[in-house]
Amino acid sequence: MTKRLDLRVDFAFKSLFGTHGNESILAAFLNAALRLPEEKKITTVHLLDPHFNKENQEDKRSILDVHAQLEDGTRINIEIQLNNKHDMEKRTLYYWSKMYSSQMKEGMDYGELCQTITINIVNFRYLSHINHYHSVFQLYEREEKLLLTDMLEIHFMELPKLLIKWRRKEVDPREDQLVRWLLLLEASEDEEITQVLEEIAMQEDHVLKKAIDEWERVSQDPEVLLAYEARRKALLDEKSALKRAENLGKIEGEKIGEKRGVLKVALGMIQEGMDSKTISKLTGLTQEEIDKLRHQ
Repeated sequence: MTKRLDLRVDFAFKSLFGTHGNESILAAFLNAALRLPEEKKITTVHLLDPHFNKENQEDKRSILDVHAQLEDGTRINIEIQLNNKHDMEKRTLYYWSKMYSSQMKEGMDYGELCQTITINIVNFRYLSHINHYHSVFQLYEREEKLLLTDMLEIHFMELPKLLIKWRRKEVDPREDQLVRWLLLLEASEDEEITQVLEEIAMQEDHVLKKAIDEWERVSQDPEVLLAYEARRKALLDEKSALKRAENLGKIEGEKIGEKRGVLKVALGMIQEGMDSKTISKLTGLTQEEIDKLRHQ
């Protein structure tokens, strides 16, 4: 069997879920993600131009998002992130606001604006204080928990948390369709997951079968592979850069911590009446630094 694309790479994800002809795959994922009741199931999805953030030319990220509109006008944006840049909450609010405001046309009434949903699929632990792999945020009154409006809805789906639950047998893709679709993103690295999903696809889920067949097809497309490898390399370079920055930050933090410790020791020496020359010799502080401490 051909090695399949890693669907956690945003380019590969969009090739499967955000390509014309695959709207039924996207609709099935959204029905699972939004937990819609049978009578409100999505049947039609219209893929939109993802360049809704055109005025920010430096951020090319939105072109790899999946941006869609439902029959009732609801706007949905799906973003997949491999690397934690520690800015997700601000980033997702910014994209939500751009997507929401982009609906407004000259002469429109505010009442015509439609619900706007962002779905963030992340390959790292983001909400460390909760164990749920799928978290949904809306606008509520703090004390009464009263929903102000359903216009804003933000989802976080954390793949590492789902994998832990899968290994502990706390989730079952046969019973939960969202688990099914999210595990598909991990299937290129896990033969057991692949086997289980292929069995489900053959036995009961024709849309999942279509997704797996399409995944197999694009994984053999030379043009797709070329673009995919370029994007995967860019993400690996980004991960390395983030790691370097993190390590530099730790080193700088350690230096600051050490300096504070030395200053605290020197302050104790001053309070004990020791002379500046001795303090400088023992701590390595300059005369100017010691004089500043004496005048605190």
